Amino acid sequence: MIALYAIFRIVVINLVLSGDNAVVIGLAAHRLPLRQRRIAIFTGGAVAVLLRIVLTATAALLLQITGLQFVGGMLLIWIAFKLLKEEEESKEGVRSAGGMREAIITILVADFVMSTDNVLGVAAASGGDLRLLVFGLIMSMAIVMWMGSLVAELINRFWWLSYVGAAVIAWTGAMMMFDDRFVTERAEWLSRWVAYLSAAVITIAVTAFAHWFHRMRPSREG
Repeated sequence: MIALYAIFRIVVINLVLSGDNAVVIGLAAHRLPLRQRRIAIFTGGAVAVLLRIVLTATAALLLQITGLQFVGGMLLIWIAFKLLKEEEESKEGVRSAGGMREAIITILVADFVMSTDNVLGVAAASGGDLRLLVFGLIMSMAIVMWMGSLVAELINRFWWLSYVGAAVIAWTGAMMMFDDRFVTERAEWLSRWVAYLSAAVITIAVTAFAHWFHRMRPSREG
């Protein structure tokens, strides 16, 4: 009975915390042909399982490193900016330069940065049971790969979802920055609502600037 409850908690945690990872996968891979998209998602997911095992072993140590989340948040904001660049190039008929390899690298980097909350949640729900922990990690990536494929299909049908996806990534990055001890220890006035408002401003600014920089600016210069 206890094991079933732990499994239920792991499933719920994975469903709740895997959404942002799935958005990155879908946005990074949706422009690839179907066969390459499946390979990119499967390869990225398989390697990400290994990364999550490493993260689980070192999560407590990593969380003690002041500034690590802040740097990770900035990296996610850059990924959001970069993915919108590729979106705009594809709309203009310009072939994006990286293909499947670049999509896999983007998936791995983003998943590594964004997986701390998922890993800690699964580790806590497993209660120290190695079998439950491995089950949770594998299941989390199965859910992420399935959701990523679904997001990729939706973005291919509705182009504007690419902007929603980039906004989700930028929002996640901004909140990671505000949750880092480097910020919280130096800005005691930073309440949760101020952090939310600031993250919203950053999200809107990043997506708007990316759209202008990658689409509007070249047309004006031309």
